[in-house]
Amino acid sequence: MPKTFTYDDAGVNRERRVESKKSLNILQQTYKHSHYGAVMRLPYGNIFPIGENSFLDLVIEGVGTKVLIAELAEKYDTIGIDAVAMAVNDVIRSGAKPLAIADNIHAKASDPVLVKAWLQGIAKGAEQAECPVTGGEIGDVAEIIQGLTERTGFDMVVSSVGQVERQDIITGEGIKPEDPIIGLASSGLHSNGITLARKILFKRWGGKYEPDDVPEGLERQVALEALEPTKIYVKPLMKLAREVKIKAAVHITGDAYKKFNNLTAYSPGIGFEFTNFKPQPIFPLIQKTAAELGYTITDEEMFKTFNMGWGFGIIVDKTEIDKAMNTLEQDSVNPERIGKVTNKERIVEIEYQNKHLVLQ
Repeated sequence: MPKTFTYDDAGVNRERRVESKKSLNILQQTYKHSHYGAVMRLPYGNIFPIGENSFLDLVIEGVGTKVLIAELAEKYDTIGIDAVAMAVNDVIRSGAKPLAIADNIHAKASDPVLVKAWLQGIAKGAEQAECPVTGGEIGDVAEIIQGLTERTGFDMVVSSVGQVERQDIITGEGIKPEDPIIGLASSGLHSNGITLARKILFKRWGGKYEPDDVPEGLERQVALEALEPTKIYVKPLMKLAREVKIKAAVHITGDAYKKFNNLTAYSPGIGFEFTNFKPQPIFPLIQKTAAELGYTITDEEMFKTFNMGWGFGIIVDKTEIDKAMNTLEQDSVNPERIGKVTNKERIVEIEYQNKHLVLQ
């Protein structure tokens, strides 16, 4: 009987991560130094005031082990887009417009050719986010960063700060059963679940394929498919926020569809049902390849780990669904209604390929 393969088996222990995050409460003692009033806690982060009605949202994010796939493929000019995307897509969850970006790259060695490619990607991402890159740092830390070769190891982190006025904050409050959930299409893996994907897809980490193989179902090399940059949703989200009241904005990243449950602390008594999925070919390839290696990756595990085709979720009032869809369609982000809010508290249900799943 095939062995079930999970994110934990790949080396990422969800329970330990949850336990570790409890230590974030230590940082609340610093909130007393917020100079213009109380830090506002939101479903997916905190914002702090810089005046009576104006707030900043400061986010720092990285791309994790996706940098290893860039090394494996020897392609470095897109990974910076991912780094920018992870930061600015988080900033907009509060309704804040990204104002500036800064990068921090730790490298085994700051090779000029690699540095140029890294920064080209960051610049492309910043252009898509319509946001200046106002600072950054590249540090040579060979004793910390190992990498795959003598010269290519690196880690990439980007921070972004955005501004939102009090009346425009997306609070996660007022969500009701039957409110629709709109999905904005992803471009593939984005930058989450990469550790699991690597260990199934690539021989380098115990998987099946060489980076330049083209598996059945893909139209290009598997490494290039995995490296497809994370989509940036700044422009369509900012435009939508001017047209309708957004009740919640969810960047579908780590923990994937389980992270919608963060909203229940702000709108109690609700759950979520998702009924529309159009995953890119790389997602079924991961499950199929796992089976060929003697493993089973369950559908539940896929929906707890990967975006499965939707990179961003938006909840609006059911009376505004048509206006919201019309606005988003003008920006060519392939919006679709992917589910609805239910009255089943903290229950995340998935309808997929004639199966009913409940994420635990």
